[in-house]
Amino acid sequence: MNNLAATANGKAGLGIGGRPNRLRPTGAPNASGNDGTITKFGWKAQNKSLLIFAGEAYNVEQGISNELFPQERDETPSCQFATVPNDVTNPTAATFAEGLGGPEKFANFMRFLASPAPSTSGPGTASSINNGKSLFQKIGCAYCHTPTLYTGNTTVVALRKKAVNLYSDLALHAMGSGLADDVSQGQAGGDEFRTAPLWGLGQRIFFLHDGRSKNLKDAIAQHKSAGNTKYPPSEANAVIDNYYQLSEGQKQDLLNFLRSL
Repeated sequence: MNNLAATANGKAGLGIGGRPNRLRPTGAPNASGNDGTITKFGWKAQNKSLLIFAGEAYNVEQGISNELFPQERDETPSCQFATVPNDVTNPTAATFAEGLGGPEKFANFMRFLASPAPSTSGPGTASSINNGKSLFQKIGCAYCHTPTLYTGNTTVVALRKKAVNLYSDLALHAMGSGLADDVSQGQAGGDEFRTAPLWGLGQRIFFLHDGRSKNLKDAIAQHKSAGNTKYPPSEANAVIDNYYQLSEGQKQDLLNFLRSL
């Protein structure tokens, strides 16, 4: 919330807003209705923790019900053969680690992954990357893809008060009819998405929330989208207009910077 407020004036001039996902019952930032805390994991920023995110992914993406999401996606009686969740804690395991359920193990794996190490020498040259980084700020990309945020007072000492160079504000933004998926989660509408973190971008081969693009130039272009009777124009339109005003050399510098992350 502080990050959104700190850049509000600059963003307003480009038509950029941004907000946390909010639940209708409480009005609190993306809460489950229990504690009112902001959630930030998932394409729609719909989950508050890596553990819940992992449990949802197990169930929704892989069809593995678990203690966090115990119901099957399809509850047709004739299709249900398991009487308990597919994956559960094993209290009689020989070791603590063996007793953990799959989502717990997966959440811990994600939690302790090292952050991607950006390149300082390629693609292109160090000078090109540095120029691209300056242009990233200048044309307005950094208003949503915030270069650095900081962890809070987490219970894991090793992760406490650390700089996180994820290039995201973890907030929802309206991206127009072109990117809209018509999926609503919490109070995130069908045209709203959490700003995708850009760290590790140089290692990706698919872009955007549904992997529709294999081309970084195309992915940038798709951030620009007109409104229609259902959704307003994309908040990124003015920034993409700024991008198109760059020279071809400047555009390449910006692409080199993005690919260096």
